[in-house]
Amino acid sequence: MGILYDDVVIIRPPEKEGDPTVVTVNCPDKTGLGCDLCRIILFFGLNIVRGDVSTDGKWCYIVFWVVGKQKTRWSLLKKRMVEACPTCSSASGISYYRSDLQPPKPPDVFLLKFCCHDRKGLLHDVTAVLCELELTITKVKVSTTPDGKVMDLFFIIDNRELLHTKKRKDDTIEQIQDVLENYILTIDIELVGPEITGCSQASSFLPAAITEDDYNLELPDSVRSGTLRSDYVSVTMDNLLSPAHTLFQIMCQDHKGLLYDIMRTIKDYNMKISYGRFTTKPRRKCEMDLFIMQADGKKIVDPNKQNSLTTRFRTELFRPLRVAVVSRGPDIELLVANPVELSGNGRPLVFYDITLALKMLDICIFTAEIGRHVIGDREWEVYRILLDEGEGLSVPRNKIEEGVWKMLMGWE
Repeated sequence: MGILYDDVVIIRPPEKEGDPTVVTVNCPDKTGLGCDLCRIILFFGLNIVRGDVSTDGKWCYIVFWVVGKQKTRWSLLKKRMVEACPTCSSASGISYYRSDLQPPKPPDVFLLKFCCHDRKGLLHDVTAVLCELELTITKVKVSTTPDGKVMDLFFIIDNRELLHTKKRKDDTIEQIQDVLENYILTIDIELVGPEITGCSQASSFLPAAITEDDYNLELPDSVRSGTLRSDYVSVTMDNLLSPAHTLFQIMCQDHKGLLYDIMRTIKDYNMKISYGRFTTKPRRKCEMDLFIMQADGKKIVDPNKQNSLTTRFRTELFRPLRVAVVSRGPDIELLVANPVELSGNGRPLVFYDITLALKMLDICIFTAEIGRHVIGDREWEVYRILLDEGEGLSVPRNKIEEGVWKMLMGWE
């Protein structure tokens, strides 16, 4: 089946102010396509307020109604979404699709390092520039010296795959220099080898106080008092309505990246949605119906698989991210954790939201680290941020937790 390249993703502007933009995807199906598309939409800072998914197992038709930033680069969003669809070749001006036969090679990792004088909001401003340039942060190491200087190390991946060129590197450095102005002292970008990237991605041990007492990562129904979470979750399963599919009906509180969290779970379980509908309601409520089948084309009949998927849905909806402010000796540390896809992709814009929330709370960052850790049977991306208390931290800990949580959930 052939399809014009421009028709793979169609973006229709809103008919009147306040209406959502409609994004239509029409392409061959593949496991995890919905997750990949939702991740791209989330990366561009957009929220999905409605969604329809339909597929016969070979070809899919997806419609997203999205709202968000006024300055969204729609042409670039379309390009990224087309790239996420099964790869295309061209013949006589007609593009057709084929499945990927070879797994993609790991992307190159670059080290951005700079030294500058410290100021409030510095880390968020740099993070905003990197996001705007489509540079994904895989790991960061930030430290502040006693004389008020900051040494920042960012391990980054270029989604445009151009950072090896002089022009792309110079443009990146120039934009960072523009935002830091006279605060910048030195800056450089270099490609790092596998021995360094391997070390940067290695999982390391986390204290039990973090994995058990502070996070209770795997126990959403018995969370500690005061833990931030969504309070409204209902997940029901029906194997009688459809002869070929398992129906999941979900009602919950809406949050930023909600559909991504659902799609990521289904992708990690190697299952497919044959038909799905997602709608948001007033007062941040949402409903969805998902007709799911296994990779073998059959409904889910194994009770263990049914319970496992239902529990995972509830976990992701109760607490898609974990936020805690804890004591580390005499210091105060903010910890944020989010699950990583089995494919290795982390949740986009987490560090951006964390630094923005702290900037709005007028809190400075003394050190920051991003690392990946295996907790239970899952890999997590953990952000550890040591807060600069200065003359004394005036913001209560619960207000810090609440501010960061609301920013991450899109409830600010």
